[in-house]
This record gives sequence, structure tokens and C-alpha cells, in this order.
Amino acid sequence: MQAEELKAWLTLIRAAGVGPVAIARLLERFPGAAAAVQAGPRGWRSAGLEGKALAGLSEPDPALIDADLAWLSGPQRSLVTISDERYPPLLRECAGAPAALFCQGDTDLLPLPQLAIVGARSASPQGITNAQAFAADLAGRGLVITSGLALGIDAAAHRGALSVDGLTLAVCGTGLDRVYPAQHRELAHQIAQKGLLVSEFPPGTPGKAENFPRRNRIISGLSLGVLVVEAARESGSLITARMASEQGREVFAIPGSIHNPMARGCHGL
Repeated sequence: MQAEELKAWLTLIRAAGVGPVAIARLLERFPGAAAAVQAGPRGWRSAGLEGKALAGLSEPDPALIDADLAWLSGPQRSLVTISDERYPPLLRECAGAPAALFCQGDTDLLPLPQLAIVGARSASPQGITNAQAFAADLAGRGLVITSGLALGIDAAAHRGALSVDGLTLAVCGTGLDRVYPAQHRELAHQIAQKGLLVSEFPPGTPGKAENFPRRNRIISGLSLGVLVVEAARESGSLITARMASEQGREVFAIPGSIHNPMARGCHGL
């Protein structure tokens, strides 16, 4: 991607009030990100943008864009936009697909067959064992194991794939210059070296609560199916399962003890 087009993409991503739907409208009307940014208020209105989105595009923050460019200049870092041939085709089909993905690691993983493994942060020892075992076996059969780098089941899934030199992809709810939770810094480093870290959030984005449901739609959207290992009745993992079902993906669940509250979400599925 040429420098002008990359800077334009970052302008769109950083603009307050401009999300994936607004960017999609702009790209339908204009031949690229640079043309969309240069269209000005009249052109933006013709694409259906108004209010906060117009203000956000009119007043880009050059310091933030420069910081993004500096991060992207590092090794194995890239921005994969929805118009890029590397963009994962399954995710592109989803409603509200992210306009671009910040990536660190091997972007060749993006279009490969993936299975998401998700579950409780406060997982039981048996749940951790199950997640690692399923991830190791499925990664050994050629599937990319996709999860969210969270405590509990997510981390066990990533580690299971890595244990057999398999491929794993982590979708993060922060900018990729941060690791959340912080105790997974070494795990994130291993995934970046042997797999791929992905986020729709630009560098500097902290781990806000509202970011994680947005992350979950990417986890399911990238994958052929979602395996829920342990989940309470009300949990983020069930949100991911619901999104997977809405996206036309397969949903699987591992049963557990009737006495384990972390199995009730799986039993419900």
C-alpha cells in the first residue's frame, strides 16, 4: 500500500464517529481511502455521513496517525484493509466487518481454516485440560486455533496449539502495543512469533469493557465454527456463540459436570 493510501486509511480508522459501516459507504462511493478522505464535507454527505462523523473527518489528529505509522514500521506489523486481498474472506462476508485489521505476525494465517475455542476466564482445571487437548489435536490436524488471549480457556487454547507447533491466532480487545491481561505478555510474544495477533483497534487503545463484544464478532467471523469449552449462563463466550450462529457458523459445546456452574452455558447450548 502506498504511503498516501495508508495514511488515508488511518485517518478513516481514527476519525471519531466513523465506524465500519460509514467506511463501507465511503468506499462504495469513492475508489479508495485517499479519494474518500479528499472528498470533503460535500462528498462525505453524499455518502450518508453526518454529525460527528463529518467533524471527525474534518479534524484528523496528525499525532495519532503518526503514532500508528511508527508502530506499523516495526517488524511483522501490517494493516490489512477490507479492500486488501489478504483480508480473510469469511470475515468480509459478515455484517459490520471491521474496515481494517492491525496485525502482528504471519498474515498468511488470515484466510486459512480456523476453529475458535472460547470459554470462561475462571475455568476449572478440567476445562483448562479439555481446551488444551482439543486445541492441540485440532491444530495437529491443520486447523488454526483462534481465540481472544483472555485468562482461562482462551489462553489454554492458544497454548495447546503452540504445544504441537500448530498455528494460533489471537484477536485482541486492545491496540497491539498493549497486552491484556498483562500476565499474558509472554504468551502474546509467542503467538506473534509463531502465529498472528489481530485487532481492529489502533495502537494505544486500552482494554475497555465495550471493546470485547466487538472483538468477539471477529473471533467468530474468522472461523468455520466456535467450540465453547466452559461458560456460565451469562457470559461473553455465549455472546460469541450467538454471533457465530448469526454468521452461519457451526457452534459446538463440551458438556461438563451438572455441579459445575461453568458448564451451564454449554449445557444450554
